Amino acid sequence: MSLVPSLTEAVAATAPGTLVGATDWCTHPADLDVARVGGTKWPDVAKVIALRPDLVLANREENREEDVEALRAAGLRVHVTYPRTVAEALDELRDICVLLDSPDPQWLRKARAAWEFTPAVTRKVAVPIWRRPWMWLGDDTFAADVLRRLGYSTVHSGRYPKKSVKETIDLEPDIIVFPDEPYAFHPGDGPEAFGEFRSAFVSGRHLTWYGPSLTDAPTFLTDQLS
Repeated sequence: MSLVPSLTEAVAATAPGTLVGATDWCTHPADLDVARVGGTKWPDVAKVIALRPDLVLANREENREEDVEALRAAGLRVHVTYPRTVAEALDELRDICVLLDSPDPQWLRKARAAWEFTPAVTRKVAVPIWRRPWMWLGDDTFAADVLRRLGYSTVHSGRYPKKSVKETIDLEPDIIVFPDEPYAFHPGDGPEAFGEFRSAFVSGRHLTWYGPSLTDAPTFLTDQLS
């Protein structure tokens, strides 16, 4: 049972047929046919318990602590992830694969190989993840490390700070990077707030998910950012 979209994809790729449930936001693989238990923040805890999974996968940021504790109180085994770098994500994915009795799947080997090379950081980016109010990707996040390992540094520090457009422009980013999730930024919603600043639109799945998407994220994101 997975309450994390990226981990749902990882389990489906590693141990097909073992998933008994997933959230409504678990969109990969597209043909996944399992019980749906609501959102990541507000899952139907009773429905999860009723499925009696052997293991529940969760994430410290995506899932609420009270839901995790309720599942544990019901006797379910819950494995909580919290990677803040690409290296941590790859290690945590390995640990999950071990739990699935498949410690070295091909997709994970490919993901490790894809991230072996790290170029020098040469450009600064500002990455909004929400607006009204504006929220930003800070440097102490998994997605920021993804960008750093592609040669980009985030201008905001911390986790997900709330900063105005003016405060962000004052930090002099080279590019404003708009992901399509969690907020669905697009050319008609976002860039207009930044005038002549260069904009780039990227796949939120490749930027923020840790799972099989890591195999092609470097190539995919580099193309979108160039």
